Amino acid sequence: MSVRVRRVYEPPEPDDGVRVLVDRLWPRGLAKDMARVDEWPKGLTPSTELRRWYHLDERPYEELRGRYEAELAAPEAAELLNHVRELAAKGQVTLLTAAREPATSHAEVLARLLDD
Repeated sequence: MSVRVRRVYEPPEPDDGVRVLVDRLWPRGLAKDMARVDEWPKGLTPSTELRRWYHLDERPYEELRGRYEAELAAPEAAELLNHVRELAAKGQVTLLTAAREPATSHAEVLARLLDD
């Protein structure tokens, strides 16, 4: 299984495989044709409440991880997570996020869950 995280603002690379946007909101200032997004499973993204909570006063990443994993246990999110896991079993999957620090974002939580 091969999953990686990249910023959606970076130019697409030939080895990206299936490009999956994992943000609930479309990235500011980015034209859809330039992003080359293959899938955008909004039910897999953090809830609006969680997203706002995390960006308020720079909350701890570990707490984000726990809260987001709890959201991913919901039936719709779990089904979408399995779908992306199946894509990764077939080849490269690149999770795309607009987060400034992808290593401490929800996209990294997803990547870890997919690699398990």
